[in-house]
Amino acid sequence: MEQKQTDINTEETTEGVNSFEGIDINSDSDVPGNAHLSNPESQNMTEKLQAELEEQKDKYIRLFADFDNFKKRNAKERYELMQTAGRDVLTSLLDVLDDCDRAEKQLQTSEDLEQIKQGVLLVFNKLRNTLQSKGLKAMESIATEFDVEKHEAITEIPAPTEALKDKVVDEITKGYYLNDKIIRFAKVVVGK
Repeated sequence: MEQKQTDINTEETTEGVNSFEGIDINSDSDVPGNAHLSNPESQNMTEKLQAELEEQKDKYIRLFADFDNFKKRNAKERYELMQTAGRDVLTSLLDVLDDCDRAEKQLQTSEDLEQIKQGVLLVFNKLRNTLQSKGLKAMESIATEFDVEKHEAITEIPAPTEALKDKVVDEITKGYYLNDKIIRFAKVVVGK
């Protein structure tokens, strides 16, 4: 009986080996139910992802082009603004220039020194008023504390009085504000 059972086991094993003879066990694509590379759904997914990638690339390129156009347009507008920014100020100064021309003609023909002085003072006042109307304001520096944010010290001299120590004694060049922003520092002499 033991002999019979061993023969049956041998036959079953032999039959099992014989049943796999026509199949190449090294090829996964031949085994039914295994479709890791040849699945048509995965090809559709790849094509779908490729199409989405192309769409995103197109959107990126368009967005980049729009931004580049914005930068160019902004630079052009800024350049045009700088070209015409001084136009308003210069137009208002043309009246002062006309007065200067009239004063120059008067200087050549008139002998009255007092009248010439008054005419020149009127032109200077008109110039100052025109610039003030455009936001220019002179900086008051004399007898004020020396401030490195507003003043540029040319030299230091001994203070004439104790009250002028570390203060501005003299102003070489006036400082100016344009709409409360310093556009030129005052060049001053400081007492020490």
